[in-house]
Amino acid sequence: MAVDLEETYKPSEDEPFMCDRQREYFRRKLLAWKEDILQESRETLATLQNENENHPDLADRASSETDRAIELRARDRQRKLIAKIDAALTRLDDGSYGYCEETGEPISLKRLDARPIATLSIEAQERHERREKVYRDD
Repeated sequence: MAVDLEETYKPSEDEPFMCDRQREYFRRKLLAWKEDILQESRETLATLQNENENHPDLADRASSETDRAIELRARDRQRKLIAKIDAALTRLDDGSYGYCEETGEPISLKRLDARPIATLSIEAQERHERREKVYRDD
């Protein structure tokens, strides 16, 4: 079932939560984000393959290796982000997207728009972070 969305559409509190238009909006947002990450990843891979030259100078080689390590760490974070995007798309399909995993309450549209992979409401996220801080400080 195709949902028609105009370019300027933004989810609103005036419509039913996670109606077809909102779900389609977030699906498109997640898919575009994923495609951007994949495109960036392809470009990085091509750059890393092209930079596979031998640097005669030890400092140049060390600098190149450091840059490469940083880039690979960033790619690893992007890979984990793609997994979270895929999980959000799955939640969109099964109807659980937009609802807090802890309380079952709707996550605010502003939060979802800013962080479309969010699985916790702001309140639940804050509780989670406070618990983490307590355990970390022990």
